[in-house]
Amino acid sequence: MSTKVAIAIAAHPDDIEFQMAGTLLLLKKAGYATHYLTLASGNCGSADYGSATTRAIRNTEARAAAKILGAEFHPCLVDDLEIIYRVEILRALAAVIREARPNIILTHSPQDYMEDHVNTSRLAVSAAFARGMANFKTVPPRPAAANHPVTVFHAMPQGLRDSLRRPIIPGAFVNTTSVQKVKRQALNVHKSQQRWLEVSQGLDSCLLAMEDMSLEVGRMSKRFQHAEGWRRHLHLGFCASEDDPLAEALGRAYLVNRAYERSLKLNGQ
Repeated sequence: MSTKVAIAIAAHPDDIEFQMAGTLLLLKKAGYATHYLTLASGNCGSADYGSATTRAIRNTEARAAAKILGAEFHPCLVDDLEIIYRVEILRALAAVIREARPNIILTHSPQDYMEDHVNTSRLAVSAAFARGMANFKTVPPRPAAANHPVTVFHAMPQGLRDSLRRPIIPGAFVNTTSVQKVKRQALNVHKSQQRWLEVSQGLDSCLLAMEDMSLEVGRMSKRFQHAEGWRRHLHLGFCASEDDPLAEALGRAYLVNRAYERSLKLNGQ
């Protein structure tokens, strides 16, 4: 059994495939046990079916996608637009983190175009922070994972901008070119989303949108064809200041954005 564990925590079925799946696949190849969790069921993501039918369809699609990615599937916790920063969800998510004991958490950007993504990011960070707090009770009950280091990485937001249209710059790039085909296969399993994204967001193809995003991040790296961008969460309360397990696991497929690091130093960080 692998002692290295990574979990992707996203808002809706297909968010992992859009923003995180390439990195998750590379971690799997590097020997990590990988986990797949979307907080919301995706029940609102249909223009053709009711809530219960949509929830069932998207659960089936998400399980199939997780299987393609080789990741352990975790059931959703709430319905769409119910990812609110509240203690009930925090207790449930902290239980998953304590049980999985991840070294790496991949989650949404703290700045994104919709609140479900932003709140997922906040909940993932808080649940990770609470992993070793014995007095914080999880549901279901799980023992506190004291002294277990974890590094949190935030993905690029959809559209590569925050909700006020300002560009978000990655702190590091992961070369996903070698796994792009599998990433595409996993996203393509979410068939129910094609019409919904056409109706709700004017996307002609979710596959093309994902490809365009990974190509753009690749261009930003100035080295890779396809890439996913990441920003590392502050280490305090999580791990040692120098910990960067993505760099350790992925080697030459991982590229630190030196301009981003210089900007942190200029700002005294």
